[in-house]
Amino acid sequence: MDNILKITLLGTGTPVPLIDRMGCSVLIQAANQNILIDCGRGTAQRINQTNTPLKEVFTILLTHLHYDHAGTLNDFPNARFHLQETEMQFATGPWMLEDAERFAYSADHVAELIHCLFAKRVRFHQQDGEVAPGITVHRMSGHTMGMQSVRVRTRRGWVLLASDASHYYEHWVKRIPFSICWSQEALLSSYIQFEKLAESEDHVIPGHDPLVRHLYLPSLGEAGDELVRLDQEPKQSLRDLFS
Repeated sequence: MDNILKITLLGTGTPVPLIDRMGCSVLIQAANQNILIDCGRGTAQRINQTNTPLKEVFTILLTHLHYDHAGTLNDFPNARFHLQETEMQFATGPWMLEDAERFAYSADHVAELIHCLFAKRVRFHQQDGEVAPGITVHRMSGHTMGMQSVRVRTRRGWVLLASDASHYYEHWVKRIPFSICWSQEALLSSYIQFEKLAESEDHVIPGHDPLVRHLYLPSLGEAGDELVRLDQEPKQSLRDLFS
């Protein structure tokens, strides 16, 4: 899997359903393999638009277990799920007694993952780990205790799919912690970490920013501007936008 053929953003949606923005997910296609990052609301619909059978998605990297990122596990019966061990501890531990931490999780979704665990379809990572050649996961705690981002080697260099380690570009660029935050100190440290992992600031992709849809070229014209190619160069530099 040395040559990443395509990275397609499938959605930047928020927990509140929006008609033109599906749930957060990214599809990596390389060496006849389909690797999915997160599976929020509408992910299966978006994947079908790419003519990729759901049964041929064998690897899903869960950046964290909030319901807008891990809400459709059952749509992928052949997938193995990768996540940080600390995220499972967080979602099943005493932190869920706190309203501020629990409200973004769904007990049903967490229970689905536990069923997958008992079926030996879960792989845990501790801090950094390689999923496949050219694809690595990195713990970026802050938003949640077990938040992870994904680093992918592409033709244009190393792309860092930050997910909710930075919801929007401005959260990272301006050092503004998002309101849902387990640890502000850890989150600010994560900003520094993924700056080191990405080839440049133009290689960092936030989790929910609709601006991404306007910076990158569409993948499928009939799907609108939400499906865009992240392995290609952006149409405009991030530095020009925030100078």
